[in-house]
Parts: sequence; structure tokens; C-alpha cells
Amino acid sequence: MRRYLWLGSLLLLLALMAAAIWGYYHGWFTPTKPPVVIITPPTPPLQPSIPPVDRPPTQPPIIPSLPPTETPMQPPILKPTVPKEVHKVIDSVFKQVETTRSYDPAYKVLKYPGGDVPPTTGVCADVIVRAFRANGVDLQKEVHEDMLLAFNEYPKKWKLPRPDTNIDHRRVYNLMRFFERKGKALPITANPDDYKTGDVIAWDLGTGQAHIGIVLQFKTDDGQRPLMGHNIGEGTSVQDVLFAWPIIGHYRYFPLASSAH
Repeated sequence: MRRYLWLGSLLLLLALMAAAIWGYYHGWFTPTKPPVVIITPPTPPLQPSIPPVDRPPTQPPIIPSLPPTETPMQPPILKPTVPKEVHKVIDSVFKQVETTRSYDPAYKVLKYPGGDVPPTTGVCADVIVRAFRANGVDLQKEVHEDMLLAFNEYPKKWKLPRPDTNIDHRRVYNLMRFFERKGKALPITANPDDYKTGDVIAWDLGTGQAHIGIVLQFKTDDGQRPLMGHNIGEGTSVQDVLFAWPIIGHYRYFPLASSAH
């Protein structure tokens, strides 16, 4: 009996195996594919809108260059030429501008000849005296010697009984008379071109007070008048005063060569 049970079990096992093989080839037991899971990345949160910010460029913008414009050539500004006859005269005036910074009309006892008040001070006539002395003419000596010859020809407004080497050459009216007696007077005109470098100009300031200065080589900004070197109260200075007051004297002591004007 056991033999038949064992045999039956064997036959049943073989039948099941045959059925499984047949079913595999016919697709009964096709393994199911695992489901495909699609993972969607999370949506980022919305960012608040930020207005655009102007940032400097990483390099400066390229600006096309314009063609160069032609600049007309300007004539060079030449320094005015000082006639050699009065070069030392003019040079002395500019040295006085640097040194003489005050005005002092006080009477001073001076040596003779070659006497002078301290170079830091003086009066308008001292500008002329110092400038002429730099060019080899001592007006202290020249005026005194001429006054000894013709004392009565000189003004009497100071009521002096005799010449005085301390003060005579420092008075404008005495210098004017000296230049006239030496034949150095020139016509007084309204034409600024008639006044040359180194000329001496005398003015009437009013109330009988006279003033004196020297014509320089430089002109005013408009080029119309020569500048003047003089001392009218604050030391020697260079100013546009040729026609500032009525001219009462025009003198050229050092003759200029015909080519130097």
C-alpha cells in the first residue's frame, strides 16, 4: 500500500513540475514589473522680486575718440625789450619795488656826493635819483652844481638862501628845472606812444603838489599805455598812472638810439 502512495506522490510532483514549466513558457508566470515611481523635486518657494541694481561696469565704456581739432597757432608773448641806454635805469626801478616799501618825506642829513636815505623808504623823487645813479648819473651832485651856477633859476617856494645838498635833488620842482635847463624837456601830449621807456614824467596832483615817475617797458593789459614806476605813499610800485593826473613835465635825459623805441 505504501508503495502506491509513494508512487502517486511522485507522479503528482512530476505533473506539477511539468505544468510549471509549460506555464513559464506560455507566460502564465511572467513576473510583474515593479511600479515606476517618478520623484518630482520640490518646487522652490517664490522669492520676492528685487529691483535691478546699477552696478559699475567691469571696465569703463569705450567712447569713440573725436578727431582732433586744429588750434590756431598763437604768436609767442615776447618780453618787451629795454633800450640799452636805460637798461640800468629800469632795472633799478624794479629792484626798488622789492626794497622800498614805505614813504617818508622827512628831512635827512645826507653825505655828499652819493648820499641817500635808507633804501626801504623815500619819496617819489628818490625813485628817479636812485634809478639815474644806477646808470652813472648822480642827481644829488648834478643838481647841486647847477644850482650853484644858477640858483636864481630854481623855484623859490622853499625860501632857501642857498643850495642844500641834503634836500634839493629830492624835490620834484627842482628836478623839473634841472631837466629843462639841460635841454631834456619833450612835448606833453595825449598820445601814449610819445612816452618811451626811461622817460621821466611829472604830474600835478593838485593844491600845488607835484609827483614824478619813470616810464617802464611794460604796458597795460589792453596794450594802450606804458606802466609807470613811482612812489606815491606806499613804497615804489608799478602802476597804470600815465594819465591819472595832469602831466606837467616830460623829460628824456638819456637819448635813445633811433632803432630803440
